[in-house]
Amino acid sequence: MSNVKRIAFTVHGTVQGVGFRDFVQRKATSYGLTGYVKNTPNGKVAGEAQGDEGSLKKLKADLNDGPRLAHVVKLETKELDPKEGESSFEA
Repeated sequence: MSNVKRIAFTVHGTVQGVGFRDFVQRKATSYGLTGYVKNTPNGKVAGEAQGDEGSLKKLKADLNDGPRLAHVVKLETKELDPKEGESSFEA
């Protein structure tokens, strides 16, 4: 599984209370990604996603758009080392 990559992401803007985590979980699961997404105490949404590069690229595009009621101001991502043993994407 050498083509597996993992990213950490933080989404800034109007991203809490607008269904953002459910949106991310649905998209990530549909792309076969594993990881998690959560609200942060400072009003952002953060998480990690793991899978093939093409799927991560699609998820990054979704994170930039967000669900209809969200207003994404900034998306930060960084590459991490892949983790073993994850089987789903949690919200």
